[in-house]
Amino acid sequence: MLETSARLLRLLSLLQAHREWSGADLAGRLGVTPRTVRRDVDRLRELGYPVHASPGTGGGYRLGAGAELPPLLLDDDEAVAVAVGLRTAAGQGIEGIGEASVRALAKLEQVLPGRLRRRVGALNAVTVPMLRGPEPSVVDPAVLTELATACRDGERLRFDYRDHEGSATRRTVEPYRLVCTERRWYLVAWDVDRGDWRTFRADRVTPRPPHGPRFPPRTPPAGDLAAYVSRGVSGHAYATQAVFRLPVSRERAAERISPSAGTLEAEGEDSCLLRTGAASLDVMVVHVMLTGFEFEVVEPAELTEAIAAVRDRLSRALERTAHEPPGPPSRTP
Repeated sequence: MLETSARLLRLLSLLQAHREWSGADLAGRLGVTPRTVRRDVDRLRELGYPVHASPGTGGGYRLGAGAELPPLLLDDDEAVAVAVGLRTAAGQGIEGIGEASVRALAKLEQVLPGRLRRRVGALNAVTVPMLRGPEPSVVDPAVLTELATACRDGERLRFDYRDHEGSATRRTVEPYRLVCTERRWYLVAWDVDRGDWRTFRADRVTPRPPHGPRFPPRTPPAGDLAAYVSRGVSGHAYATQAVFRLPVSRERAAERISPSAGTLEAEGEDSCLLRTGAASLDVMVVHVMLTGFEFEVVEPAELTEAIAAVRDRLSRALERTAHEPPGPPSRTP
């Protein structure tokens, strides 16, 4: 019985690692007859694994999708990757994922061998997440799944959408892709009524089924959708846009400037352009100063006046500080 169980696990591992196996190949790998393979496949089906068989000389066995989730076999590296991923999933901005991740992680760690549990524990113990940008916008996973399904199936999608001021509109779109950036999810879609591509924050979407009909695919608005969404959320949504030249490489600038804060374009080995947006010129000055890099204003020209005003304000502050009498000395207990 122990030998049979071990062989079933080996068979399941082979089916999970390969798209399709012939009966002869499986028999050779397991060291059994094709008849035994057929019996073992039937046992896996009884346990809930949807093993499909194709007849004929070109047919074979493959593991398909079923109505329920059966147990999975993971190798050491896969188990560590899943455990670490579950620990970090709570910060991805999907409602309910945090609690579900904790439950799944508890089940996984219960059966992890000691050597793998130590690897996962060591990695998490010495890892500190560096979170940038605003708090994550929470997305209902059911909404996210509905959007993803419409993208996959090429069906028109109807939903109510709240803009940043809270005003709601009804939209009919042809969804194309979901983009996740800086702990937020965005839907890139063709807006049917406006006749143009639009980007929607998923946490502001309330689907209004029924959806459909199907639509023929359109040419996407950009080859790099992540960059396309980044440009939209970092600049186009603001009243003021600007371009700065930074005397550092694009790679170095990207270490400090997140995609949601601006888009970077390489000009050379030691120069790049930062395209960004802000609510006003004054906020723009603070925004670029916080990058910590030297910079040159490319556009707009009026931004130099705002920088000069901030410079004068800082100078006056320094002068006032220099003329103030020193405070009382601090006392050391």
